[in-house]
Order: sequence, then C-alpha cells, then structure tokens
Amino acid sequence: MANKQPNAFDVHIGKRIRTARILIGMSQERLGSLLGVTFQQIQKYERGFNRIGAGRLYDVAAILNVPISFFYQDLEHTTVDHPRPAAEPSAVKRFLASAEGLELALAFQRIKDAKVRRRMLHLMRSLAVEPDGDKRTADADEQS
Repeated sequence: MANKQPNAFDVHIGKRIRTARILIGMSQERLGSLLGVTFQQIQKYERGFNRIGAGRLYDVAAILNVPISFFYQDLEHTTVDHPRPAAEPSAVKRFLASAEGLELALAFQRIKDAKVRRRMLHLMRSLAVEPDGDKRTADADEQS
C-alpha cells in the first residue's frame, strides 16, 4: 500500500505557491481557472497532497509573476530520493507562512501614517503574551 503522507518536498513547494498567491491577492479559484484545474486541485497542491508537475509549476510561476526558483528557496536536498526542507524556519518565516500572519503583515504595510503604525505596534505588544505566560505591559515596552 502506498504512503498517503505528503512528501516534505511537495509540502514546501505547496506552501511557496500559497504564499505567492496570497501576496498578490489571488484566490484559489482564480489560480485554478487560469491553470485549467479546480480550486480543490489548487488546495491539494498547496497542502502537498498532490505533486505538481514541472510544466504546471512553470505556468504557476508565470501566473504569479515569480521566478521558478521562488518555489525552491529555503529548500535543502539531502538526496534526490529524500528531499527535506531546510533547518527550522525563523519566527518571521513561520509568522508569514500563517494565513493570519501574512494578512496582518500586508495590512500593516498598507498603513501610510507612521504614527498609526507605531500605535498598532504598541497595541500588539500590549496584547502579546511572553513565553513564560506573562502578558507584556505597555510600560515595559516603553522602557526597552
């Protein structure tokens, strides 16, 4: 019986497709339409459940306006048969890989007023919970 677990390499490529798609504000439905596949197929690609062929990946790169190398960034190969993602991603990469993190970062960038951006940062810091479980205070932020 075949292994039903997604391959780490396919998962990595899928995450990169999702990131590029979200960065330009394109829906899975739209990408699927442009590729001639269903949005469910796009979901399977993005989750790594279905392997995407080289030709189709090339088409995805053209549609999303990224170089083909974009999909291979941060990927380290140990052998041809057993690719694996590079070392543990940084906190920033993990944040941007989440839907909420990416959406928050994109929204934050659209705030033109620097004073409003600083206030938003102050608000986020006041809501943040430290690894030890303590809530950070605004006073502590201003002292640092």
